[in-house]
Amino acid sequence: MEALKSDAANDEQDSLTYRQAPHNLEAEQALLGSILVNNEAAQKVQGFLLPEHFYEPVHGRIYSSVLKLMDKNQIADPVKLKPYFENDEALKDVGGARYLVRLAASAATIINTEDYGRTIYDLALRRALIQIGETMVNDAYDAPVDAEATEQIADAEKQLFDLAELGQAESGAQPFSRALRTAVENIENAYKDPDSLSGIDTGLSRLNEKIGGLHNSDLVILAGRPAMGKTALATNIAFNAAKRYADDRLAGIEPERSKGAVVCFFSLEMSADQLAARILSDRANYNYSGPEPIQSHAMRQGKLTQEQFEAIARAAIELEETPLFIDDTPALTIAALRNRARRLKRQHNLGLVVVDYLQLLRGSGKGTAADSRVQEISEITRGLKGLAKELHVPVIALSQLSRGVEQRENKRPMLSDLRESGSIEQDADMVMFVFREEYYKEKEQPGEGDQTKHAEWQAQMQALYGKAEVIIGKQRHGPVGTVHLAFEKECTRFTDLVDDDHLPERFE
Repeated sequence: MEALKSDAANDEQDSLTYRQAPHNLEAEQALLGSILVNNEAAQKVQGFLLPEHFYEPVHGRIYSSVLKLMDKNQIADPVKLKPYFENDEALKDVGGARYLVRLAASAATIINTEDYGRTIYDLALRRALIQIGETMVNDAYDAPVDAEATEQIADAEKQLFDLAELGQAESGAQPFSRALRTAVENIENAYKDPDSLSGIDTGLSRLNEKIGGLHNSDLVILAGRPAMGKTALATNIAFNAAKRYADDRLAGIEPERSKGAVVCFFSLEMSADQLAARILSDRANYNYSGPEPIQSHAMRQGKLTQEQFEAIARAAIELEETPLFIDDTPALTIAALRNRARRLKRQHNLGLVVVDYLQLLRGSGKGTAADSRVQEISEITRGLKGLAKELHVPVIALSQLSRGVEQRENKRPMLSDLRESGSIEQDADMVMFVFREEYYKEKEQPGEGDQTKHAEWQAQMQALYGKAEVIIGKQRHGPVGTVHLAFEKECTRFTDLVDDDHLPERFE
């Protein structure tokens, strides 16, 4: 009896050892046959099915060749494909190029094409899941001494995210033709767009004109000294992008065609309710025409008129449907931030990440006390750039500037003013500085005893009042330069600056 049990166990073990990866060659043959008979069938599957999803490599090559011929507006049939596969070693055992004719003979109807394509795609995902699972098990057993389990979890989560989002665990090298097709589609979308935007709308026309919107996979550094308005500008951009997404959705525009985005604001400095109060104050003032603007500090203290309170209530109702998420977890690690962003991408189609601010993030903590802060910042900026590429979304990271700015006569910031600037400048696709000369000029107020100097100072202050500059110090996709904006300090709002020659005439 024990011997029979042992034999049965061995048989079961053998069956487990030799089981094949999930596949369906008949479905692959039927799909390819359908496409060879009627090329229009490929249009039903080419949006999700890639050559690497086929279990049989030669089937993947046939499918790829069909798509290439179709891109050239040529008919792809067994006769046209024969020269490409006459000497294919993989087809010799099944009759060479005549195998193409046999595929056409086993064609499924065009009605079933998408079903067969989905079957092939689903089986490819299952094979990739098996591969990820095997790698996880092997890595867990043979982990190096200095490797942490949390790192393996993060890596596995990334692979599962890639599989769920991209249909493959590892993107790897892709043919230039595929990358070229994507680039042309992006150019076409920008060409047809009434706003002439290739990226996400910042809500600021002049900034959009200069940078073309916020581009997917870009790391944007927004830097400035304290009190320049970094958080205010980042909050304005985040809200404008989320509102544009909500407005486009109401207008019936598909999410992938929207110039807005679902936004997550990682606020490591301010609490979620403080940030929400800023946005609420800004939005309440947008439709409020009272004598005094609604200030966020007055809201906190409850010093409001009945009209102001009603304006706030109306703004709160309007903002409820805005797809803006706020995470105010303090001292967040870069790994935790990436995990939370991945989750939002999966659950809510996250389209923009804002981090306030970079220096408050923590690295992995694996380094020794002797390791410099520069190395930790390098890890954080690399992680943020990796996040932008992985999720295919723009990431805006706020950054402090060194005190060296204050020592210069000309206080306009430069790239060298970035704290730990080497890694930040290197990893960033775009670096923008917020600068308000009004802030510094206000500190230079002369004594009222010298009336001439005081009058000059007042004239200078009047010229600078409510004006701000966004200095683009680096941009991989376009020119550098300065964008002039208006800044309303009472409600911390940046808007497009109206030139003096565009102001209405005054009648006195």
